[in-house]
Amino acid sequence: MTNLLDTLRATVGPAHVLAEGDLTAWEQDWRRRARGKALAVVRPGSTAEVAAVVRACAQAGTSIVPQGGNTGLSVGSTPDASGTQVVLSLARLNAVRAIDKDNLTLTVEAGCILQNVQAAAAQAGLLFPLSLAAEGSCTIGGNLGTNAGGTQVVRYGNARELCLGLEVVTPQGEVWHGLKGLRKDNTGYDLRDLFIGSEGTLGVITAATLKLFPQPAASLTAWAAVPSMEAAVRLLGLAHQHLGAGLTGFEVMGRFALSLVAKHMPQLRVPFMEREDVPYCVLLENADSESEAHARARFEALLETAFEDGCVQDAVVAESLAQAHGLWHIRESIPLAQAEEGLNIKHDISVPISRIPAFCEYTDALLAREIPGVRLVNFGHLGDGNLHYNVQTPEGSDARAFLRDQETHVNHLVYEAVARFGGAFSAEHGVGGLKVAELEKYQPPVALGMMRAIKQALDPQGIMNPGRVLRR
Repeated sequence: MTNLLDTLRATVGPAHVLAEGDLTAWEQDWRRRARGKALAVVRPGSTAEVAAVVRACAQAGTSIVPQGGNTGLSVGSTPDASGTQVVLSLARLNAVRAIDKDNLTLTVEAGCILQNVQAAAAQAGLLFPLSLAAEGSCTIGGNLGTNAGGTQVVRYGNARELCLGLEVVTPQGEVWHGLKGLRKDNTGYDLRDLFIGSEGTLGVITAATLKLFPQPAASLTAWAAVPSMEAAVRLLGLAHQHLGAGLTGFEVMGRFALSLVAKHMPQLRVPFMEREDVPYCVLLENADSESEAHARARFEALLETAFEDGCVQDAVVAESLAQAHGLWHIRESIPLAQAEEGLNIKHDISVPISRIPAFCEYTDALLAREIPGVRLVNFGHLGDGNLHYNVQTPEGSDARAFLRDQETHVNHLVYEAVARFGGAFSAEHGVGGLKVAELEKYQPPVALGMMRAIKQALDPQGIMNPGRVLRR
């Protein structure tokens, strides 16, 4: 391994090969669920250096763990405990390469922080709509590697739909230059879609050409109290009818999830918490291309219809950008408030929107029966069918002991229910290292066979992020 480290130092510079000292920032996952030991953390500064690092590792038979902002939730970019893996940090590849305003595209390197990608688009008077809670630290390469979702999928789609081209270093250290900003390209297999969502197991994304959109003329945000999950789904249907493509966000939040925000972040004023008859709240956003007056008129028509339908009990509409940000801040604070409450079991599931009410009724009752006192932190992106159906330990119980004794059982109950209602156990967080067994259980053999064939064809040495997505 000494020869490999010497080669890596010669390739990227000694200062960018970290093999000693505190490497916690790269060796521990964001949720602190896993801690590994790397042979070294290597920080190349260009695509050519990434390719050279991969070639050196391939020649030495050393596996590589690509890493962006290390904000993933499925232990997909953490080294194992062997001390033999190289963590390949893309943080130094953070340049904005080009903006093509006429083509509505932006080309950036994989280490660009998502918030900086958004800012680059805004400086050009345009919009890059991917938005999620970790946008101040996650990177676009990681977003594409996991096909990240976020809060505006209902209008703009996941990361996959926002990408027109990629630059990728293959497991052999070759570079695929696929950064065409084309919206139509029917010349063979779609390699771009193969690498998006592959979680670093097929190659290293080093740059991407992304779709941009015109900035909306106006954006309005409302917070609505709804009497049930069925009512929330009805409200979503009405929002589609009244707002059309202007509906950019539609989030649902259970009462207990919001009560944790009120408890641990009392400076945030959570609407309708004083009402005991409000089991769910919905946060929805309307972006209009015409004017604020037009947007407000459509919003008011939607809410009037929703009140008449009975799917909305009460509602507030933000009167300023600051108020809108405040409402979104409450929604985005739920994971932090849940962490303050203690250790918990997280789920990132998707279910057909029409079946979500039945899923929640069935699974809520199942968990309450199987594990008395369990508390459900249910929230997420109802507009695209993605729930973070999390499980908090019974009040006053030993959280660590609960996770040790019940996590496997809880996951089994939830994932079996997801399958029963035609859903998927991972919607936007990826499979990583946490859910490999679930992939084997819930994907049909023919699908697993194709996945393994792709992995073998592109990475016959098995050096790219081994043990992630597919078992070694």
